[in-house]
Amino acid sequence: MQTPPTGLEHPSLRFICQRYNKRTRYLTLYNTVDHVPVYSAYTFKRSAGQTCVDVPWMYEPQLSTYSDTDEMQPFPRGYMHMDFEDAQAVLDDYTNAVLYERGTLNPEEHQDEPDDKASTYTLTNVVPMTPDFNNRVWNKQENIIRKRLNNYCRGTAYIVTGITTSGKIIRRENMNRVAVPRYIWSAYCCIDYDNNAPFSERYKFPSFAHYGLNEEEDNNNNNNNNNEVVEISVQELKEFLKKTTFVEQNFRIFVGDCVPGVQ
Repeated sequence: MQTPPTGLEHPSLRFICQRYNKRTRYLTLYNTVDHVPVYSAYTFKRSAGQTCVDVPWMYEPQLSTYSDTDEMQPFPRGYMHMDFEDAQAVLDDYTNAVLYERGTLNPEEHQDEPDDKASTYTLTNVVPMTPDFNNRVWNKQENIIRKRLNNYCRGTAYIVTGITTSGKIIRRENMNRVAVPRYIWSAYCCIDYDNNAPFSERYKFPSFAHYGLNEEEDNNNNNNNNNEVVEISVQELKEFLKKTTFVEQNFRIFVGDCVPGVQ
């Protein structure tokens, strides 16, 4: 809604206007020390959930000191240490991170046009997720949200998806490189929705939120629900994040908390 979340300020955080093929696609707040996005904020596009093929992973020239472009670029082949590696993650950081894979905050399943989908393949939109959480837990929830907004959101839906850090770090060549999230969270706002939707869905409008624990399922534990997704109100998510991560007391995800007519 033209306004980024408030209450997230730190010298290491940089706004990235994610540009691809001559157009702005979405916004990311990026931590140049932890080498992960704090959140990506995007406009949901109705889609059937199909995925791209053969899209190269990209880096962000806006975090480079020598860039002559503000558009995300494919990683060059056979690169050595590059001038942007200090401020952002690179492919090598994930190559040997066997416990984690690249999980996108703005998922291509929530976009429709091929260029919008392709623009999600930048490492500034990626955090380390455990394979079980990424492929089973979080992807399932992304599809639940996609179908819900496809079916019951009549107007524009805005989504913010972010992380809380865990203290765990992916290291490469004896250097701390990429922070591993403890929780992944997301919230959407759709002011114009179907008032005739079933109550089981209607009460989740105009806004709702969810979070999940970014860990592998413990097959030796009879209680395997620890990293299942929890759906809550946006207000409850705000209170949860105030307890679990570094946000200011004035932290707000959406303008007017996504209440119609409130600014």
